[in-house]
Amino acid sequence: MQQTELLEDQIAGVLAANRICSFGTVDGNKPMVRYMALFHEGLTLYLATNSKTDKVDELQNNPNVHVLVGYDGKRSSDILQIQARAEICKDNALRERLWNESFKAWFQGPHDPDYVILEIKPERIEYNSANAEPRVWQK
Repeated sequence: MQQTELLEDQIAGVLAANRICSFGTVDGNKPMVRYMALFHEGLTLYLATNSKTDKVDELQNNPNVHVLVGYDGKRSSDILQIQARAEICKDNALRERLWNESFKAWFQGPHDPDYVILEIKPERIEYNSANAEPRVWQK
């Protein structure tokens, strides 16, 4: 297996092991960070949100985002620092696939017009693991 494929597999493993991430957007010239539920397919990340939130407005003005995944309070945690671009996705098939019954607290169902998916496409991922030098995956 090539080094790039190995690194991608390790990154995907960290994504699979974590259900929550810190999601950073830019509001004007200031960062805004919030915790979000994390879904992924390969290295593409998905975050469910309401179309009427500040984060959606911020993404329409600036699609550059930063995602932090993996710290669990232990020294041995694998951590990902992800620089990416986000798109607001209303694809019905994706919304149905990612729908979770816990979303009923905010949405009427997977076809609620306010329910959108943020599709996060990484451009650079820094992978940090205990006792090793950080490694970088780049698009």
